[in-house]
Amino acid sequence: MLKRLSLAVAMAAIAAVPCRAEVVRFDNKSNDANALQGREFANRGGVRKIVAEATIAVDPANPINNDIADLKAAPRDAKGRVEAKADVVVLRPERPNGAMVLELVNRGGQLFLSLVDDMSDAAGQRLVLGQDMGNGFLLDQGFTVVLAGWQGDLSGPGVMGLRAPVAKGLTGRSREQWIMGGAEPTARVSLSWPAAKAADAKIYLRERPDSEPTTPNGLSFKFIDDQTIEVVRQSGAKAGETYDLVYTARDPGLYGMGFAAVRDIASFLKNDTSAMNPLAVGGKTGLDRAIATGISQSGRVMRDMLYSGFNQDEKGRVVFEGMLPIIPGTRRSFTNARFAQPGRNSGPQWNQLYPIDQFPFTYAAQTDSLTGKTDGLLMRCEASKTCPKIIEIDSEYEFYGSRASLLVTDTKGAAATLPDNVRAFMMAGSPHINAFNAVSTRNSSCKMASSPVFYGPVARALLLDLDDWMTGKAPPPASRYPNLADGTLVAPKDVYPAGLPLPYRQQYLHAYLVQQGQGEPQIKGEYPVLLPKAGADGNALGGVRMPIVDAPRATYVGWNPIVGFDGPQDLCDHAASMVPFAKTKAERIAAKDPRLSLEELYPTPTTYIAAVQQSAIKLVQDRLLLRRDAEAMVKTADALSTPH
Repeated sequence: MLKRLSLAVAMAAIAAVPCRAEVVRFDNKSNDANALQGREFANRGGVRKIVAEATIAVDPANPINNDIADLKAAPRDAKGRVEAKADVVVLRPERPNGAMVLELVNRGGQLFLSLVDDMSDAAGQRLVLGQDMGNGFLLDQGFTVVLAGWQGDLSGPGVMGLRAPVAKGLTGRSREQWIMGGAEPTARVSLSWPAAKAADAKIYLRERPDSEPTTPNGLSFKFIDDQTIEVVRQSGAKAGETYDLVYTARDPGLYGMGFAAVRDIASFLKNDTSAMNPLAVGGKTGLDRAIATGISQSGRVMRDMLYSGFNQDEKGRVVFEGMLPIIPGTRRSFTNARFAQPGRNSGPQWNQLYPIDQFPFTYAAQTDSLTGKTDGLLMRCEASKTCPKIIEIDSEYEFYGSRASLLVTDTKGAAATLPDNVRAFMMAGSPHINAFNAVSTRNSSCKMASSPVFYGPVARALLLDLDDWMTGKAPPPASRYPNLADGTLVAPKDVYPAGLPLPYRQQYLHAYLVQQGQGEPQIKGEYPVLLPKAGADGNALGGVRMPIVDAPRATYVGWNPIVGFDGPQDLCDHAASMVPFAKTKAERIAAKDPRLSLEELYPTPTTYIAAVQQSAIKLVQDRLLLRRDAEAMVKTADALSTPH
């Protein structure tokens, strides 16, 4: 803690001293003043689309950059700085509102536009046709939209990433993990990093992701080249087995430069008035505030950036006045480390025991009951007075698959309070993420039908709430997150009333204290994880209950078990599920289902429409839903309200 505070104080002390970390080149690959086929957006006019590559140069001697792993070992330019290149796309309405929304892209592609603009995946990656912008929400509002690449291990057509320098000659231990989908006797596996030597590499088998590692007779491997191995599996190998390889790697890329790239690109576009900035006109950029957002992987990276002090630019200025991390739970990322693997995402079936989701879990400083360490995500920015206003949105799945309860508890499971500059919202009944046109479907690997809950409408409202909060127009809505104080957050055994037709066996992703070392990581302790309390109909009582959950026709839950397995963490990754209500009272009695039937809940079509309307109106009043989205939900209810 003292080390982190000392560095934070040093960072604050140099705030007035101009630093040399900056965007040194902004190379436009295209600059289309009449983009998206000339589509006009509300009263904001047409849109300019800029596709560019930004080159940043970071000073290794500047304490602001001290947290970038291996920075001092990287090659330098003529001025002694370390350079990296990042992909950038800008969408600028003709009449902007003064706010930039910068998305840290997810695995090389955007997700936020698809979430709030109701876009298909193909349209979201293309952004060429007028219809590609979906409902046009962001540009209708006047936001300048920026997509920024930050991930250093990506390449390929249409993929936005980072070209990071390599620290040649450095070595260290690295670990791969993969799952065999079938029972094939041999397989070739690509390694994330080249091996420095083959002699000390070791392979391990885990029958399930959370099983103890073993090396059974017959399991072996050989190097084909320094970044490829061929595995010979043991006799009786089965589908779904997890394998680990621990080896000495060499020549790490400085993937932590991605944090600096996002910081410097945002600061450059917002503040630089030179001819190099394509947004600068007449000595002004037209931007006075910036919001960072990211979904899933990139939401986790945002939490990492904040934790490492990257919301302060080279001149000591706040980079992002607001942050909107979406579905990160309490995880961070494996980005800023020697031999990092930023694509790793710990889940029930993947990437167990990577350094992705370790203490600190929440924003305010806490003391870790297992290690005695005191830390928090906001400690750096609090010391430098550069903290943003934050609204975190999590799905219900994040409580089962991303240990989300640790956002509002301490490491012993007692209640903890969010800081004044943070709000948190859980979307009841939702999976990790859904498409805007999602419907319930069946997956042969999962026991239950999927949940169709889509939370884009609430994300739209919360984005505007965040902007109003930043500009002082209005305070944000109060957090709606399961918590201990109102009984909406409970132990796994207490989630559901007895008798519900749900195959839940208290599965959730456990929160371990993990010690990384030269071999396999070791579990040294466990933190308590709590889950959202359900009501009599099985739907979560806490969080934001959209009309689909608040005036329900089914039970929507944030988990879905794997077919054939009932282990403590055996859940389908990122999945939520639904169980429809019986249509009639007689049908539910015959099935011994304690949940009221549709016939009992909504005796007439108008009864159901009224329930949806009442729920939607209340969300609009609470500033958690826009009026146009409320009206659309009532229309959908009208279409569903056929006689039973």
